[in-house]
Amino acid sequence: MKQLQLLLTLAVCFALTSCFKDEPLNAEADIEQAYVHLDNPDDVFFSKNDTLVSVNSTQTDIVFKAKDDQNLTALAPVFKLTPGATITPENGSVHDFSNGKKIQYTVTSQDGQWKRVYNVSFLPYYIVTKFSFENVSTTVLNDYLKKYPYYVWTETGYDEEPYWCSGNGAFTLNVSMDVTVTNYKPEDCPTYVLEKGVEGKGVELVTRATGDMGTMVGMPIAAGNIYIGKFGEISMTPEAALKATLFGRPFNKKPQRFSGWYKYKSALPVIKGIKNGWFGGSIEEIPGAVDKGDIYAILYRNEDENGKAVVLDGSNVKTSKYIVAIAQLDKIEDNDTWINFDIEFKYSKNIDEAILQKNGYSLAVVATSSIDGATFIGAIGSRLDIDEFEISCEGDQ
Repeated sequence: MKQLQLLLTLAVCFALTSCFKDEPLNAEADIEQAYVHLDNPDDVFFSKNDTLVSVNSTQTDIVFKAKDDQNLTALAPVFKLTPGATITPENGSVHDFSNGKKIQYTVTSQDGQWKRVYNVSFLPYYIVTKFSFENVSTTVLNDYLKKYPYYVWTETGYDEEPYWCSGNGAFTLNVSMDVTVTNYKPEDCPTYVLEKGVEGKGVELVTRATGDMGTMVGMPIAAGNIYIGKFGEISMTPEAALKATLFGRPFNKKPQRFSGWYKYKSALPVIKGIKNGWFGGSIEEIPGAVDKGDIYAILYRNEDENGKAVVLDGSNVKTSKYIVAIAQLDKIEDNDTWINFDIEFKYSKNIDEAILQKNGYSLAVVATSSIDGATFIGAIGSRLDIDEFEISCEGDQ
């Protein structure tokens, strides 16, 4: 697997990979990218960028997003593997991916000692606008962390993969290396199931302490968060952590309003992490600071001027030049009862209808218990409860 920039390199490699102990690099057995070559990619995909899927080091399900009702009976994915690795079935072999079929591929390391199994599928885009947070299950970051499950949420049409993402997986990695943690349960993560939401279940987001290891690298908190998108490579540097949150999924409607329900309770004190090299971090209180939650939705162009894919991350999710519209809940106050919000998308650029119909824009919906949690500033114990989100779009009945 890809090497991760983590503090305790040997311990982390053991936890995150199926191929790192003391073996040389050719013990890796991973798919790094998956690609489909077609003479006319527009016949199957909305964009040529959809023909390529980058695969992170914790991922074993590879999903290509295709147009609905297309011929998927004879497709031949090609895989970029870690050096020296081999794959079965043969790389570039033709398979029938129709009707949501999954083809299982096994990657074997060059030294033959390690194997990793991937499931590859081609699924249609489903545009989801109502989010009830009822479809929830547990998963683990990898086989080495089976004792540390965490919650993930899907939506109708995306049952094959998580639709919502959070930092829970990275948090469980940190927990697994903390010898003081006993009797772990999924509710110990920053993002977990709220049994009594507005209707059925909701989601509870709590800012957690990350212990001595988090403090050591200037990341003393993990804000509860949930967002539409994916999580990239886990890293133990604040700068790289911002890049790990990948926001948004393709969207082909023009959003007008964003509504939902929330409750919020801030905690004290607000702290921030101070990083002093790789092994010397500390915590600093911010006098007079008050923690705040954050809820917003963003529509952005998902290709640049040269046709290259654009995915916003924690470093630019509110500042990117590709943002077209944003619906931001301006003020989240402490309260003990559910509060309904209904906010308008404010457009800074015009929508190109032709591009919109080709899924040329992406929608991200984001909620967090600490507004500055991405930069590791917040109060341990701040809590944001959410439920029944909805995006109202132009033309909705």
